Amino acid sequence: MAERKPIESWLTDMDGVLIHEGTPIPGAAAFINRLRESGKPFLVLTNNSIYTPRDLQARLSRMGLDVPVENIWTSALATAKFLDDQRPGGTAYVIGEAGLTTALHDIGYILTDHEPDYVVLGETRTYSFEAMTKAVRLINGGARFICTNPDETGPSTEGPLPATGAVAALITKATGKKPYFAGKPNPLMMRTGLNAIGAHSETSAMIGDRMDTDILAGLEAGMQTFLVLTGLTSTADTEKFPYRPTMTFDSIADLVDLV
Repeated sequence: MAERKPIESWLTDMDGVLIHEGTPIPGAAAFINRLRESGKPFLVLTNNSIYTPRDLQARLSRMGLDVPVENIWTSALATAKFLDDQRPGGTAYVIGEAGLTTALHDIGYILTDHEPDYVVLGETRTYSFEAMTKAVRLINGGARFICTNPDETGPSTEGPLPATGAVAALITKATGKKPYFAGKPNPLMMRTGLNAIGAHSETSAMIGDRMDTDILAGLEAGMQTFLVLTGLTSTADTEKFPYRPTMTFDSIADLVDLV
């Protein structure tokens, strides 16, 4: 096996790695502080498209995690980057929150329900039947279907909530059109993130708590992958997949000394 190059940049998932249900995971602050002290490029990633990086920076700061805005990368930003590359200055009908609409406004997109180039579906706590019906009709009328991420459920203190992937399945059933997902496990999210910080996959590592999104996306983007067991995946779960992480750790605390 070829010797791996030293890790010069880091990507880490947020939920299940750094925080859990609004509480920082022990070791998360030490890891972020070590990253900042090292001067190495890094990104905190999330498939959740509800919040802007500024929103997330403020939320993390209240938990004692000091992450600059420019070090936060969301599926909304990855989606906007994809659309800006594909069709600059386009139009979109959007189902989502400020994280997604702000990202699209920032690339110069016009948000409209009149013959849009795209229907863009993101995370929201208020999916409406009216909005979904409009999305179905616009897609049937020729709009291209894009989703920020394929997550079928999202976490809450009361239990799982239907998420973007579940609503996308409903729209697909009604239109026969499958969406293009920009977020994890699409390695596009990793590659656009790496480009944003001037990093290279062969000297980068991805930390995550899910085999089917974080580890898969990191693997397909050509990075080393580190699984932590503070989220949705157990050691036994890893044996169910045809691929493996580079290494498995109990928590983010075990990675501080690797930075």
